Amino acid sequence: MRMLNVGYGNVVNVSRVIAIVSPEAAPIRRMIQDAKDTGKAIDATCGKKTRAVMIMDSGHIVLSPLQPDTLTARAESGKGKPSETKPED
Repeated sequence: MRMLNVGYGNVVNVSRVIAIVSPEAAPIRRMIQDAKDTGKAIDATCGKKTRAVMIMDSGHIVLSPLQPDTLTARAESGKGKPSETKPED
């Protein structure tokens, strides 16, 4: 399981991420508000400005203070993971 550091020590499972988008567009802002209203928003910004939004396969929305390009580069390179655990047999 590969973990992605999304800022301030918060991590998500890379295989569960569907998309990483910017929060600037109106439809994304509505999606964030809907997720907050239904309890499916996970705020990993620690009070900082939201610069990226991750849409998860569970329907949750993860808010990150890092740029989408930074998160994408970390996910593709395998960097940004605090530890990688191997499943036990």
